[in-house]
Amino acid sequence: MGYLMRKIILIFLFGFLIFQAIYADDSALSPKEWDFGKVKQGEILKHDFLFKNETRDIINISGLNTSCGCTVSKLDKKILKPQEFTTINVSFDSHGYFGEVKQFIYLNTDSVVVPLVKFTIKVQVNK
Repeated sequence: MGYLMRKIILIFLFGFLIFQAIYADDSALSPKEWDFGKVKQGEILKHDFLFKNETRDIINISGLNTSCGCTVSKLDKKILKPQEFTTINVSFDSHGYFGEVKQFIYLNTDSVVVPLVKFTIKVQVNK
């Protein structure tokens, strides 16, 4: 491989790493997974996730869906300026569940950088 080709590949890799550093989500600040631990069947569990616009553009949240009707979610804000947050309120009804349960919350945006964000809740339901 020629010197010029190696240089182009290194520049591309360096650019990719910078892009990842800029747009990486801050999982310590806003974890995308929550474990409720062990609960009794029938309990209604609540947790708030944070979503931060880490891009340089305004993000419009176009949808918020859950993997089943037992999980309900709602947003504080649908339009986020760069570095702005929104809270995603999640409620899970454990009635009718037993054992390990995992449910998902999907946040859809108009952003090319983060078009879809998946949040996960886990719980061990005991009778």
